[in-house]
Amino acid sequence: MGDLLAFAEHRDGQLRGAANEAVSTAARLAAELGGAAHALVVGGPGVSAAAAELGSRGAATIRVAEHEALSAYAPEAYARVVADQVRAGGYAGVIFAATAQGKDLAPRVAALLDVPLVPDVTRLEVEDGALVATRPVYAGKAFATVTVDASPVLVSIRPNVFAAEERAAAGSVETFTPELPDEALRTRVVEFVAAEGGSLDVSEASVVVSGGRGMKDPSNWHLLEAVRDAIGPEAALGASRAVVDAGWRPHGEQVGQTGKTVAPKLYIAVGISGAIQHLAGMRTSGTIVAINRDPDAPIFNVADYGIVGDAMEVLPRLAEEIRALRAQG
Repeated sequence: MGDLLAFAEHRDGQLRGAANEAVSTAARLAAELGGAAHALVVGGPGVSAAAAELGSRGAATIRVAEHEALSAYAPEAYARVVADQVRAGGYAGVIFAATAQGKDLAPRVAALLDVPLVPDVTRLEVEDGALVATRPVYAGKAFATVTVDASPVLVSIRPNVFAAEERAAAGSVETFTPELPDEALRTRVVEFVAAEGGSLDVSEASVVVSGGRGMKDPSNWHLLEAVRDAIGPEAALGASRAVVDAGWRPHGEQVGQTGKTVAPKLYIAVGISGAIQHLAGMRTSGTIVAINRDPDAPIFNVADYGIVGDAMEVLPRLAEEIRALRAQG
């Protein structure tokens, strides 16, 4: 195999954590394959300003496609630019992040290149000179090991699963203006509407306070909010699938196989039993604290600390103690 290309996603000109993970993963694999990792950034004029930092994640070359029509994510145009770069570079593999944008873009690129896509990968290794991917199937109840008999190999990796390691490389930035035919500009984004409240995205928080059916009623969610607020602005609220399906919380807070994967320094699971689908989305957290009335709940098998008790009683005390500690300095 040869060089690998990582698509580096950004938001408002700032590279996302998923971009660092994609580039770092490409660099690790390229080193094992005897090739180099390159990065591709696509956006409007000026997006190249943040691109150079990808060199610290292992990108030997960073290609930056700047065009006014690419200022906002445009599906056909972005796919055309990526596919053209893959063909021109003769890459053996392309790595996307399985974010909302990546899940839309990667299949489009695969279609243009007429190759398969291995989506939502949780493990990616080199075996006998070939990329071997592992991905969950059947809602996380099993895992499939996949190899692709095609070139290039396209994969999307699940966010917060692959570490964004420091891998110093040349990181030379090459900016170019892509040619965009009319058919690549049929669709464009006219407006972004931010979610109300502007709360921190659960996938980017360093502390996540999650609630499940053990919270009994959505009116009790203020107890979780009190703990989050006591911790500070680095904390975000999460939720299990059961409460999201019940309409208690928005889907953007869902943690798990069909929600978001998180890897915070601290994950507090309250009233969450610990079904395998939920564990798939948070088991890589640094420290896991579980609060549950059932001492046999599966969540305690992965927790570093456990509290057996009624969340309605534990949470107010926990928030009080956190506020007291923060007040001390």
